[in-house]
Amino acid sequence: MAELLPQSGGMALLDRVLDAGEDYLTAGLTVREDSLFSWPDHTVPAWVGIEYMAQTVAAYAGYQRKRRGQAMQVGFLLGTRFYQCSVGSFPCGACLRVHVEKVMEGACDMAAFDCRIEGENISASATINVFLPKDAKGFLAGKGL
Repeated sequence: MAELLPQSGGMALLDRVLDAGEDYLTAGLTVREDSLFSWPDHTVPAWVGIEYMAQTVAAYAGYQRKRRGQAMQVGFLLGTRFYQCSVGSFPCGACLRVHVEKVMEGACDMAAFDCRIEGENISASATINVFLPKDAKGFLAGKGL
């Protein structure tokens, strides 16, 4: 995952890529007790599912760039729509599959992804909107789109 994700250390929440294609990626993870987001009751709050989805989108972008021989770039989560989760928290030790599929790519490097999380008695879904600039350093330096 280090080759595909800009996150590192405790912020890297995904374990592996399970499947990938032109418009989708599926990642796997085990909800960890040592996560920065874990609670004393041995769970991770369900809202962290949005971060699982966002990191899977980042892995998708990294995978696509790697296929083209390009360096990894930072992306930006713009927002989410309709996040629904069947549980209030993810139990530590749970194995989750996170699937993202690009459903729209717009002008100015913006895209939308349908996302879902699946695990034993766990399901979540949302639409994630992201900004994936071709030159993130230039953008952050104020050089515009």
